[in-house]
Amino acid sequence: MRIFLDANILFSAAKSDGAVRTLLRRLIEAKHACWVDGYVVEEARRNLVAKGGGATAALDALLPHLKVGALQAIPSKSVELDWLPDKDRPVLAAAIRLKCQALVTGDRTHFGAGYGKTFGGVTLYSPRQIAEALLSRPD
Repeated sequence: MRIFLDANILFSAAKSDGAVRTLLRRLIEAKHACWVDGYVVEEARRNLVAKGGGATAALDALLPHLKVGALQAIPSKSVELDWLPDKDRPVLAAAIRLKCQALVTGDRTHFGAGYGKTFGGVTLYSPRQIAEALLSRPD
């Protein structure tokens, strides 16, 4: 599956060796294509620097394992994007443009109402939801 990762997923994976980093490792090991673009990479990097900066090396180590799409302007009007705040529209727009089937974000405030719904061919997931959908092992 082609999966787009929001900046908060990159931030969490870089900041600590916890559940989100484990999730990304498992998705990559399971041969899912994990995508980002310049917009989410720079947002994650900016937030890491603002929180102390030490984790930017972890972000840089993670990036070679991801597919990185170019940053592009988003369309001015789009039914798929209009429900989101302006700052979050580039994230979903990139997932659609890169033909991802999933967008993983921990941003419940802005994306939570869209969890489990599909916009422009992209279904929104929380980290837990994508893990349950793709990585759960049958008993």
